[in-house]
Amino acid sequence: MEKIAYGGWPNCIRIAKGPIELIATTDVGPRIIRFGFSGGHNLFKEFEEHLGQTGGDEWRSYGGHRLWHAPEASPRTYVPDNEPVHADWDGKTLALSQETEAATGIKKDIRLCFTGDSGAVRLEHTLTNTNLWNVTLAPWALSVMAQGGRAILPQEEFRSHLEYLLPARPLVLWHYTNMSDPRWRWGEKYIQLKQEPAVGVSKQKAGVLNKQGWAAYTLNGAVFVKRFACIDPAPYPDYGCNNELYTDSDILEVETLGPMVSLAANGGSVTHVEHWKLFKADIPEDEKGIDKTLLPLVQEVPRV
Repeated sequence: MEKIAYGGWPNCIRIAKGPIELIATTDVGPRIIRFGFSGGHNLFKEFEEHLGQTGGDEWRSYGGHRLWHAPEASPRTYVPDNEPVHADWDGKTLALSQETEAATGIKKDIRLCFTGDSGAVRLEHTLTNTNLWNVTLAPWALSVMAQGGRAILPQEEFRSHLEYLLPARPLVLWHYTNMSDPRWRWGEKYIQLKQEPAVGVSKQKAGVLNKQGWAAYTLNGAVFVKRFACIDPAPYPDYGCNNELYTDSDILEVETLGPMVSLAANGGSVTHVEHWKLFKADIPEDEKGIDKTLLPLVQEVPRV
């Protein structure tokens, strides 16, 4: 662990294990602004026009990985995270604690650490209700990925009509989703979505109940894999999604969500966990190639 200046912010924290490094901001946040191989490209998007900025009432994306509460609504969801956060390092775990959001009464905390010798990262995203009344919400972790890559989500395993009569693949679309957009690839085993930085491309979003509990993003020979829980049945937001993809001309977001919960007044909290790992590999677009190259990597990431 070391304190460094990064992106125009003087008080960032870098933690690393082997070739993998992670940089968190403390001048704003809580936010992980970089995840990548040391000396390599950042798998997360950085908005250059926002780097180094602090304070003010304007919501800024900044880029990186952040914590929200769902369902999405404006202005509640878009409360700015432009103020400093408290950072605590105990020699193993970095805890980033935001002051309570005055507009919502919700406090955001992210705790992260490398686990074992594998280079995997465990992230705990916690929302705490400081209001005098109960609040119903879901924790929502968003990784804002850099341009030019491709997201991959698993579909449920094939079962014949005679084996299984009930539905297995909840798929949720937004008003602006166009399933014929060529950035989507709706396969037999996988859903893939490409990020294209071309100016003017439309926004796209889709969500699933991802019972296999993993998602991946590949960019320039690096592969980011995250694992997360699926509590089935559970009242997930957005018609039952625990995993969503969003893209536009700037970014692609790999989003995971916890179930909707009622947080008790005066301190009720909920924690949503992700495990991350980074690999060097070229992942083909055909599904047999994904089976061969990506699935073994997924198995190296600890389950939640």
